[in-house]
Amino acid sequence: MSSLNSTVSPNAAFVRPQFFYINGFSNIPHVKYYYIFLCFVYAVTVFANFFIIFIIYTERCLHTPKYVAVFNLAVIDISESTALIPKLIHTFLFDSQFIAYEACLANMFFVLFFTSMQSLTLVVLAYDRFVAICFPLRYHIIMTNTSMLVIIACVWVFTATLILTLVLLITRLSFCRSIVIESYFCDHGPMNRIVCNDNFPNSLHAKICTAVFTFIPFSLIVLSYVCILSALLKIASGEERLKAMKTCTSHLMLVIVFYLPFFIAYIAAFMSIFNSNIRIICSSLSSTIPPMLNPIIYTLKTEEIIGAIRKLYKRNKIITSVLNQ
Repeated sequence: MSSLNSTVSPNAAFVRPQFFYINGFSNIPHVKYYYIFLCFVYAVTVFANFFIIFIIYTERCLHTPKYVAVFNLAVIDISESTALIPKLIHTFLFDSQFIAYEACLANMFFVLFFTSMQSLTLVVLAYDRFVAICFPLRYHIIMTNTSMLVIIACVWVFTATLILTLVLLITRLSFCRSIVIESYFCDHGPMNRIVCNDNFPNSLHAKICTAVFTFIPFSLIVLSYVCILSALLKIASGEERLKAMKTCTSHLMLVIVFYLPFFIAYIAAFMSIFNSNIRIICSSLSSTIPPMLNPIIYTLKTEEIIGAIRKLYKRNKIITSVLNQ
């Protein structure tokens, strides 16, 4: 490893290496069992999210603003896992830890882009619940399929712009100290720590992205639920209050599943509580587990989805019985 660290000269004016070395899981004992687990996670993620996409697409009763956002979340979950897990397994299981400079930047963009999109999509779903509960009489005027599609399109463009800027800023950095990235993918933070020229613009933009895609969305979600609770307290009937709150249960679980592991990993890394191996595993779990759990939570905790599945099952059963006659 020291030979990789000294591949380039610290005295060079500007060094853009041809490749980087991803070192994330190299020193973790029995790590192959973790790769098997990740294969299982990826298979469940793809199957469960495609199932949600299929159900929403085929059932007209689910063609509503809320489920347009859920459909978008499922697409993002599949994309995020596909951008991360297959490459991660290929890198470490087949001992292919060298990655070309351009491929590394592409890997960074897609992983960070879809992770950020997941965060902002949770905000969009929170906004949908906020309007539904706080302005129930105006919900169908404010939230239409068209308005939801416009919101989602704006989120995609906004996220792509900020993340692309973050990645392009990497091209101004000189990597004369090392080409070893202490992470499981081409992560921005570990790359930013091995440069030898001024990285202030990169660090500043990274902090802005962390605020925009993590702390601000989480704060907006909390604020939306403060308003929702305030509106629910004004409802006289306890039964109506419980019914309205049930419509938020699945979203609240998604928020906990996404943000809680991230904040734990973030605080642990900031305070250096865990060693690098534990930090890397925690970070990888916080990126791979939410896309797997999101469709499962919506399937089990949403009455509309369960109803649509029952209708689809009955319809297929009738078709099968007719064909067999």
